[in-house]
Amino acid sequence: MRKIRTDAAQWSRAALAVGILCAAPAAAQQTAPQPLSLSEAVSRAATTTAGVSAAQLRVTEAEARVRQARAELLPSVSAAAGVSERTFNLEAMGISLPRAEGTPAPDPLIGPVSGVDARLRLNQTVFDAAGVARTRAAREFVGTVTAERATVAQTAAQRAALAYLRTTRAAATLSARQADAALAGELLELAQAQLEAGVSTAIDVTRARTQKVAADGQVLVARNAAERAQIELARSLGADPATRFVLTDSLADGGFGAGVPTEQNAAVAQALERRPELAQALAQASTAQAQRRAIQAERLPRVDVVADYGANGLHAGDAIGTGQVGLQLSLPILDGFRREARLQEQRAVIRETAVRSEDLRQQVQAEVQGALLDLQNGREQAQVAGERLRLAEDELALARERFTNGVASNLELIQAQASLITARDAVIEARFTTAAAQANLARAVGSADTLR
Repeated sequence: MRKIRTDAAQWSRAALAVGILCAAPAAAQQTAPQPLSLSEAVSRAATTTAGVSAAQLRVTEAEARVRQARAELLPSVSAAAGVSERTFNLEAMGISLPRAEGTPAPDPLIGPVSGVDARLRLNQTVFDAAGVARTRAAREFVGTVTAERATVAQTAAQRAALAYLRTTRAAATLSARQADAALAGELLELAQAQLEAGVSTAIDVTRARTQKVAADGQVLVARNAAERAQIELARSLGADPATRFVLTDSLADGGFGAGVPTEQNAAVAQALERRPELAQALAQASTAQAQRRAIQAERLPRVDVVADYGANGLHAGDAIGTGQVGLQLSLPILDGFRREARLQEQRAVIRETAVRSEDLRQQVQAEVQGALLDLQNGREQAQVAGERLRLAEDELALARERFTNGVASNLELIQAQASLITARDAVIEARFTTAAAQANLARAVGSADTLR
């Protein structure tokens, strides 16, 4: 009996040593854990993650393209100055110099002739329908990328919320495994006491010791899963993977989707109103229409005022002021039917956006309905799991009493312990399913960034 007790102690010390060795490398690299709530995680992910920052930069790029397009309609001023020395071939210019009979032909080469010219040039568009339409199309595209940024933010918020919930599930699982290990230790002590009292056999102690070793091993597995969940949470927030968090919300709190409608018609109506993907689809359609109008406007004439003023002459000292003002009309006639092909392409794009918009509306409704089904299922599972946990605790208490009174072996106790472990896992999984469904429902109705 003393040998059995000694072996059990050795197994426990070995398991504890393995746990310390596994946790030491990770702990050496970590800084002090940061407190983090679900709302803070969601807000942080929706504003500072790399994907959201990149989407905001695309908005800035689109706004810059608006200014580029508008620049075609604004005045353009340039300055130029030059000094030249040039020779001319009069014959190449069609000029023949007369010559007297019997005399050699005159040299047609003239020069070099000096020249100095410095002037300012102004170009101002008076009428350019295509330029105006291109500017409007660029503004419409800003709406498209702005809606895209909102979509990215919603996705980032949902990802962070799910990572947060998975981390809380991992923490709850670790606590459950630690409780299992503590219970296994108690039952091992009980089995040893019963053996010493002569009311049980050595096989009971062996079974209890096996359960204790298995429980210690599951603690190590759960601890590793909790660490990996922390890494995933840090990545979803755009933080250093070595960052660790103390989660201030738990699965037992519930109510993560407060403020999100759970009635189907209200949820669908909110989704159709607030989902950024739908706004993005509408903006894409408006952009395509504006680009089509811009291409059509290229058939219209363009009117520009062209003016320049400067000084020119043979030398800088004798240069005199000269200038010109003109009105220039440009009318495209034929470009090899390239414009018509571009219009055909744009019409196809418009039809494509209409098809995608309708499909997206149906997809949004399907996501809302699916999330509501998952939420209802999670709540029902939570009720069943709670009752199952209560019965498993009662079964364990009865099995312990029977073993203590010597009317049964600890085989019943081991089976009851396994049932309790399964019941605890079922409760954790049901709570996670419910919370994840609430997060997915919030994303489906366009409110993932408001999760609390």
